[in-house]
Amino acid sequence: MPPAPRRAPSWLAPVMLLLGGLSFMLIWVMLALYLQKQVGWMALLAALDAALMLRLGGMARGAGRSVLALVATVAICALALWGIVATQLGFAMGLGPFDSALRLGTHHAWTLTSLANTTLDWVALALAPPLAAWLAR
Repeated sequence: MPPAPRRAPSWLAPVMLLLGGLSFMLIWVMLALYLQKQVGWMALLAALDAALMLRLGGMARGAGRSVLALVATVAICALALWGIVATQLGFAMGLGPFDSALRLGTHHAWTLTSLANTTLDWVALALAPPLAAWLAR
């Protein structure tokens, strides 16, 4: 008789979500800088990434996993948009991305993000959190 499958430790899913989310956010920022666009469609892939990290991390099914995927997707999208604006602004002012991100104000970031995003970017950003919750269920 084969041995019973082992459950993943409870700390694995949040660690995988954190590392996967930060990695995805950096990829999104780099792609946006390379293409000189906001690439809002990456929000849909961020939803897939969040749901996948929680599933692979062994988090139990249910509302908790769906809510955590939704919150993680919102955080990934917000950090990526913040990083894109901060990096582009930092290049113009001679600052590094991290220094620029720390000095960027919320009103200025929101103004620049709203000017740079297209309608399709906003649609993808709006659809990403519910998609993450649905994929993680």
